[in-house]
Amino acid sequence: MTEFCFFEVEVAGERVGRLVFELFDELVPKAAENFRALCTGEKGTHENGTVLAYKGSKLHRIVGNTLYGGDITTGNGIGGNLSIYGGCFADENFKPKHLPGSLSMYSTGPNTNGTQFFVCLDPSSQFDGKHQVIGKVVEGQMVLERIAKTPLGNNNYPRLPIVITECGVMKDLQ
Repeated sequence: MTEFCFFEVEVAGERVGRLVFELFDELVPKAAENFRALCTGEKGTHENGTVLAYKGSKLHRIVGNTLYGGDITTGNGIGGNLSIYGGCFADENFKPKHLPGSLSMYSTGPNTNGTQFFVCLDPSSQFDGKHQVIGKVVEGQMVLERIAKTPLGNNNYPRLPIVITECGVMKDLQ
């Protein structure tokens, strides 16, 4: 049975809506489970004291038409090198391509998947074979477009906070 993960998102304290993701758990079971568990927060706290959850974290960077998030350790894209499995975990499958709406694990090289992810708004073949696509956005296109219009400062960091205020799992699309 397919489960869907969701994020409730605010920009500068204003609710902009819900993003819903379908995960490719048959193609990338470890990565999909890592993302799902970070959405529920069910794994509690990492041995280093970091809460293993996306709730309260930021979408920390917007580069072109790619939205980056999931750095639950530093919040700025230089952390997130842990997972529900402890440290980083291995790549599983590079077959799915980066299309509009693709949800992908961000990694710094082979077998360095952690908590960071990104969402593509346009076809992004430059990521194919380097970052695993783990799912796709199935609801919330207008939310993505609103987030992408957030004013940016130095190094493509948003000038306004973009926060995942709530997240979890749904059995059905509602």
